[in-house]
Amino acid sequence: MSHDTTAGPSTPISRKRSKWDTLEEAQPSIPLEQSVIKKRQKIKNIRVHEPDAVPRLPTISSTKLPSSYSKYVPQRTHHPGLLPSRSVYSYERLNQIEEGSYGVVFRARDKQTGDVVALKKLKLDEEKYGFPITALREINALIVCKHENVVGIREVVVGETLTQCECTLEMGRRHRVFIVMDFVEHDLKSLLTLMPQPFVQSETKTLMLQLLSAVAHCHQNWILHRDLKTSNLLMNNRGTIKVADFGLARRFGDPVGVGGMTQLVVTLWYRCASNFIHYDDTSIKATFRAPEILFGAVTYSTAIDVWSVGCIFGELLLKEPIFQAKNEIELISMIFKLLGPPTPLSWPGYTSLPLSKTLTLPPVHTSQFRHKFPYMTAAGIDLLSKMLTYDPEKRITAADALQHPYFSESPPPKHPDLFSSFPSVAAGEKPRKKLDSPSAPVGAVGYQLLTDLDIS
Repeated sequence: MSHDTTAGPSTPISRKRSKWDTLEEAQPSIPLEQSVIKKRQKIKNIRVHEPDAVPRLPTISSTKLPSSYSKYVPQRTHHPGLLPSRSVYSYERLNQIEEGSYGVVFRARDKQTGDVVALKKLKLDEEKYGFPITALREINALIVCKHENVVGIREVVVGETLTQCECTLEMGRRHRVFIVMDFVEHDLKSLLTLMPQPFVQSETKTLMLQLLSAVAHCHQNWILHRDLKTSNLLMNNRGTIKVADFGLARRFGDPVGVGGMTQLVVTLWYRCASNFIHYDDTSIKATFRAPEILFGAVTYSTAIDVWSVGCIFGELLLKEPIFQAKNEIELISMIFKLLGPPTPLSWPGYTSLPLSKTLTLPPVHTSQFRHKFPYMTAAGIDLLSKMLTYDPEKRITAADALQHPYFSESPPPKHPDLFSSFPSVAAGEKPRKKLDSPSAPVGAVGYQLLTDLDIS
């Protein structure tokens, strides 16, 4: 009994049309026997699924995902496997740079690549409940805010001690954690003290553009630095500054489900309890604190970083902090003297702050920016006054400050490669000795005119 191989779709043995049916219709002149042979040759090249075979994951170069993969989920090959942290003994300690509240920073060299890096040893002795939250915030902020003007994080290494000689001093203190970051030669605070003269206008513009670019990038990635000051700005010998020390950085807002930095999202404020920010050295760090924090505000936004940038701007111009206060009360009086006391027009929400009723405001007077900065242009005074504005909602943003006319007027910003280089204190280099000027010629004591008789 013959079996009809070309049964139509209405027959009981009908099947779904395949590409082989299309091939047969497109090539009706090929005999049936030859077409079957071609089918078998192509079928041999198809991989047959074997139950015992290990399934192969698709490669990155594949353009078509298998049916079992979702197009909304990245392929597994896009995510590198988790690797254990390297040992701190992969680095050779060179010298200690500084010690802060949250760790000790060393200069070290990678034994494999020879790169000079900065190692920050976290202080875990006083932590009673696991890993310090400040270190987690710093690591997360450095990973999220990758930028050419933000210090780069390389890895996190672990070990008992940095050098073998410290083993006797730290017996029982195990599981040390070190953050490996790029080494930068100077910090801006110490550099300003070593410089005989402040930065010129073109250099100040270059530094401010780099700082504003880094701050705007952090805010775009929902990170508040909250501790911007000249000692936390690093500068290399090529005129590039990098924002560092993200120990007090915090994430603000909730970007989940938001397409971008919309007008509504920008107005979201990060809410915290009073006295949430801990300043271990008030005489230094309070210099850069925004007035809303000084008056006890429990909500604040990215405007606090812009106020700090304005204080840094003034310090670059004067070569000294614009508010050199010993305590918060003295700092408030200095702010009143420079900006004038707040009024309902300049700061509508001032009266609602907790500490506003405890202070007696001085008589109203105009701002003293022109008297404080007599050599600044009108555009520079305008930019500085917009950064140091009482009302946080009226304070200029870092992104808008980058487009200010101050940076387009003469003189133009200097290229970073044209900056002067200085000996690095962090690298153990000694300051250059001033060359002694040559002594003045000795006067002609006992000089006598020669006569013809003397020559003969």
